[in-house]
Amino acid sequence: MNQTNLVNTVLFALTISFMAACASKSISEEPAEAKINLAATDFQVDAFWPKPLPNGWVLGETPGIHVDKNDHIWIVQRPASLSPREVRNEEGPYIPECCSPAPSVIQFDQEGNVLNSWEVLDSANQEVDGNQLWIGSEHGIYVDDSMNVWLGNAKNHMVLKYSADGKLLLQIGVKGKTNGSNDTQLLGGPADMAVDLAANEVFIADGYANRRVIVFDATTGEYKRHWGGFGEQPHDNDLPPYEEVDAIRSFKTAVHAIVLSDDGLLYVVDRSNSRVQIFQKDGTYVNQFFVAKTSGPGTVWDVTLSRDPQQSKIYITDAKNMKVWVYDRQSFEVQGTFGSGGRNAGQFGWVHCISMDSEGNLYTSEVKPGLRVQKFEPSK
Repeated sequence: MNQTNLVNTVLFALTISFMAACASKSISEEPAEAKINLAATDFQVDAFWPKPLPNGWVLGETPGIHVDKNDHIWIVQRPASLSPREVRNEEGPYIPECCSPAPSVIQFDQEGNVLNSWEVLDSANQEVDGNQLWIGSEHGIYVDDSMNVWLGNAKNHMVLKYSADGKLLLQIGVKGKTNGSNDTQLLGGPADMAVDLAANEVFIADGYANRRVIVFDATTGEYKRHWGGFGEQPHDNDLPPYEEVDAIRSFKTAVHAIVLSDDGLLYVVDRSNSRVQIFQKDGTYVNQFFVAKTSGPGTVWDVTLSRDPQQSKIYITDAKNMKVWVYDRQSFEVQGTFGSGGRNAGQFGWVHCISMDSEGNLYTSEVKPGLRVQKFEPSK
């Protein structure tokens, strides 16, 4: 073989090897979207989320967080929960750059930028005096796929529906009025909401005074149905202590959160009984499971579901033990936990609510002593 033929043969062999390697690489590589873990059990905190708030804003107790269909993160917080010292409204020099209570409702993007914000309005569409209607009452936020923003007012027994820019659209319940767990018009300490757009129904975890789930037409506020623990008629009678929880057929205060799965199941947080009960949308009882049962009452505060097609994981905030639990949705077995008590990034105080975006990132909100929101990214 002459030198020219030898060179050509070597170049041909190298070309074939390179093409084979590229083909092998393209076959073995997964698409970028397949690498996103939508049902993770391990998470790492993003210590720089959100970005510093504008205008010297300071968050107070933050009892609600929800990710909308566009992967925007909405929170509701309690401006009136901040002390005079926290907003520099006390005797002494005024510092104009710092600090002022943040608006009640804030919308963030996934990078932690503020996109929009507004103050809570009352039924007359006027700003509310912080010492009257809303002081300490904000509780729970839900943004439906029509971009309506639902807020709970736990102390004044109302659920209010707003447009995305803060215009009041609907009020369910009457300010300051309640009438027990079987009244079909008045609420009793509503804590959280979930909306079924196909049926045009809003499900309310009702809540801090009552012991039920109640359902209304999401446009008109017309009453549809309600039920208590195990799908039975609720009551307001005295209940046994937590030590007898296995025999307690009623929700206890507070019916604290509610989530609707893609396959039509409602997950209802029965906080003081440290359990989650599961129902069909008509109120038929399906199942239940406990969270850290031996820790006593008050371990489960909020739930959200993973974003894989099967929604195979349940993520649960536990403010009593200051952590997030990861449960298998079918077996109710613990898959993992993350977080611990403390004030560093990734730790928790009273971790109140939780929500997940379409990329599998979890967002949490805290009331005192945390007064913050955090983002957790799935470990690869």
